[in-house]
Amino acid sequence: MTFRLLIILFILFVIDLYAFQSVKFLCKGFTPSQIRNTYIIYWSVSIFCFGLIIIGNIFDWHQWNKAFRTYSFAFVFIVFFSKLFVDIFLLIDDLVRFLRWSGARLFTAYSTPDPTKAAVVKKGISRSGFLVKLAVIIGAIPFFSMIYGMLNGAYNYRKRKVILTLNNLPVSFDGFKIVQISDIHTGSFTRMNPMKEAVQIINDQQPDLVFFTGDLVNDKHEEALPFIDILREIKAKHGVYSIFGNHDYGDYMKWKNNDAKKENLKKLAEVHKQLGWNLLLDEHRHIEQNGERITVIGVQNWSARMGFQRYGSIEKATQNISYSPVNILLSHDPSHWKAQITDHYPQIDLTLSGHTHGMQFGIEIPGFKWSPVQYFYKEWADLYQHKNQFLYVNRGLGFLGYPGRVGILPEITVFELRRAEG
Repeated sequence: MTFRLLIILFILFVIDLYAFQSVKFLCKGFTPSQIRNTYIIYWSVSIFCFGLIIIGNIFDWHQWNKAFRTYSFAFVFIVFFSKLFVDIFLLIDDLVRFLRWSGARLFTAYSTPDPTKAAVVKKGISRSGFLVKLAVIIGAIPFFSMIYGMLNGAYNYRKRKVILTLNNLPVSFDGFKIVQISDIHTGSFTRMNPMKEAVQIINDQQPDLVFFTGDLVNDKHEEALPFIDILREIKAKHGVYSIFGNHDYGDYMKWKNNDAKKENLKKLAEVHKQLGWNLLLDEHRHIEQNGERITVIGVQNWSARMGFQRYGSIEKATQNISYSPVNILLSHDPSHWKAQITDHYPQIDLTLSGHTHGMQFGIEIPGFKWSPVQYFYKEWADLYQHKNQFLYVNRGLGFLGYPGRVGILPEITVFELRRAEG
């Protein structure tokens, strides 16, 4: 057991123990047997969560049953995430109690002795029942909403139509239809039917082009193998073009050696070939129609954020390129756009990215959009513009870690290219 794991377990235990104070408070007035049963239930859930974390670090959890590991780890996350909200309100209550206790102590020290206030100082200030109950209610909101997100959000696909007007679009591409999907994460899917449904939605659009912007798997190429027959059914007049995302390189699991990791990536590239997809590894291709053309550029993962690798090279991808009137870049991480594209590659009209998933959690209503991921990525969902250049960030088709979505639903983007008038 590593020192890092011990630190994580200690932090989670503190969160757990602090949240338990709300349970103790709410149990006041219960019979002894009710209190005992409540405590047993609370700590049984906690022991299960801690045990799962420890066992998952001792044994290779990748070998576990997919459904069990997916939903059990999600349950652990939901439990502690919800308790964290409870702790925040308990901390507010304790801070208020401390300030009141300090004020009462100072008052008795510098005034005529008051037996009533002296007794308050001696006993301390009791907890606020309102704040404790509010803490439990607030903690229940993420708990039940995330359970609901697993049951109803994970595969609740949203088709988003984007009409994009481009100044130099060739006449024969006016009305050209592109479908973008991203972040499938086949390793997280526990059923086949949702994938079939997604493919059917894509094909129903009768796209001219389909772009996949990375993260076909979570870690290993084997994750995609059961879905080859389904995904190869994606059809488009000019084919499917794809790139790698950060998870496709296998950076987040332990390999026997570096050769095994390289072999995994090689086999994943072969999977793209079996799917009939045109995998672009720092390359570009021209799409021709009626004697006119647009250009598709694909780079490997490149991120401006620390902690994510820079495998791609836009310089290599555009080497000896003959730019078309309209040029589209496929780049998994949206931070690449501002870091390299907008200032140095004005010829690129549209960049398509994914990666963020919208953190699979947030609020989207007409006129308002929020997710915690926006504090890490300025461009995290939808369409962005810088002068004459556009970036679109897809919310992802699949999920990772938490097997659901709350507010930020899985996305299939349908672009219709329009030629600017005049």
